Amino acid sequence: MTTWDVRLLARYALPGFVGSLILAVGALGVGWLPLSGGLIDIIGVDALRGTTAGLLLSRAFVFVGVALLLQAWLILGHDLLADADDPHSLRGVQPRVLVAVLIAWVAPLVLAPPLFSRDVYSYFAQGRVVASGQDPYETGVAVIDGWFEDGVDPMWAETPTPYGPVWLLFARGVASFAPEQPALAALLFRLSALAGLALLVIYLPRLAVAHGIDPAPALWLGVLNPLVVMHVVSGAHNDALMIGLIVMGFALASERRGPTGAILGVIAIALAAAIKPIALLALPFVGLIWAGLTSGWGARIRAWFLTLVITIAVFAVASVLAGVGPGWIAALGTPGEVRTWLSPATAIGMLMGMATTATGITIDDALVVTITRTLGTIAALVIVAWLILRPEGRSPVRGAALAFLTVVLLGPVIQPWYLLWFLPLFAATGLGPTQLRIAILAIAGFSVHGMAESSSTSDNLFEFSDGLAIVAAFVVVGLVLLVSPRERRLVLGGPLGHGMLPADPEAQARASASVFRGRIAPRE
Repeated sequence: MTTWDVRLLARYALPGFVGSLILAVGALGVGWLPLSGGLIDIIGVDALRGTTAGLLLSRAFVFVGVALLLQAWLILGHDLLADADDPHSLRGVQPRVLVAVLIAWVAPLVLAPPLFSRDVYSYFAQGRVVASGQDPYETGVAVIDGWFEDGVDPMWAETPTPYGPVWLLFARGVASFAPEQPALAALLFRLSALAGLALLVIYLPRLAVAHGIDPAPALWLGVLNPLVVMHVVSGAHNDALMIGLIVMGFALASERRGPTGAILGVIAIALAAAIKPIALLALPFVGLIWAGLTSGWGARIRAWFLTLVITIAVFAVASVLAGVGPGWIAALGTPGEVRTWLSPATAIGMLMGMATTATGITIDDALVVTITRTLGTIAALVIVAWLILRPEGRSPVRGAALAFLTVVLLGPVIQPWYLLWFLPLFAATGLGPTQLRIAILAIAGFSVHGMAESSSTSDNLFEFSDGLAIVAAFVVVGLVLLVSPRERRLVLGGPLGHGMLPADPEAQARASASVFRGRIAPRE
């Protein structure tokens, strides 16, 4: 590593490292810890969690830690995207330097208690259900003893799991390895999330290069963003492994290594779907790559058929090994049981439901919310079908990114980590100036929103609803932009208004070669 690299790490890695370290200390006080295992009674932890002063201090650490991470990320983005004549410009920096920055940002959180979600304990309990010989697609975790002490949110006590057989196979292995140690199990699940993060680090730059995009800014937007630190590392969500496999699959298929690359790509994405079935959405688009970017309908249908066969095989083998059936199909609606103001379809339904209830048209908002959610789902299906059947003029990877974005925006529920389903794909295929600003604002807003929804004490310390929290988030982001010139230039334009697009003729040629042309391609 050169002296220049060391100075760069000190300049960009250290602030984020300090932010994560402060966040890790805050997690000891307000992070999710199981009631069993005795971790709550450790000296220092009990002082933070057992007193109002300790809880307030821990909560303040969470706010400060996220703010420092967000600030470090925005400054790094400014310098990566700045023109070459800017004194802060990092044009031409090697991706390996950004990987070192990422390691520094995430290291303090690897052993810290989970923040922002306790889904990791649901993974453990669902693994225990499978290990007990019961089908988690037919029952909730309440059928096993000690589920509440293990840290599971009571919301999911009676609901079936929405995850695929590969994930249940892994969860059963974790539960068998650490049958009465939910904290150790949480660490193992975090390691699986870090494995997904490693896949992103390896394959996102390769996918970006295939689309003519500079890999360093792509890593910054798709991997180093604060949502990854908060929800992949701290929250340990299995979405990380899912999107890592999706990016891996698209990279292998896009590198033009013949049928072998396409087949390996399909297998990777099928494995992702067997972790979280929403990844099935990517399969028709990797099928387009397999068929060829100048293919007609016959080749596309053959590729889609073979993609389906491989996917069925992956699910069948995983289901047999995990000892479960195809119940994941019926359980796909489980996440939709959550109501959140972040979802436009749900928010509109709740607002309209308030009006119909106030006027006596309905007794509550349930029917209206169901109608708006159904309309949103139908609209999403129509748009996704159009993206699949009319792919000409865009990269299949870009089509997949748009499909995931559509499903998230029009779906019944939005969680902050759902943005990670499509952000890496957009980062790899490029964003114009306005698109990039929207992405930055969304990441910043959801990051600050996480401050208000971060811990086991949020209900009794701060009575934020989703709606108020997201408004507060954007207010804070706006204040940051007002007082920080470099971040303001990044988001509002100026010399940095070029976005993330192919910058030279060679990159533009690669971008053009990644576009699906199909029937409109000239005959050779």
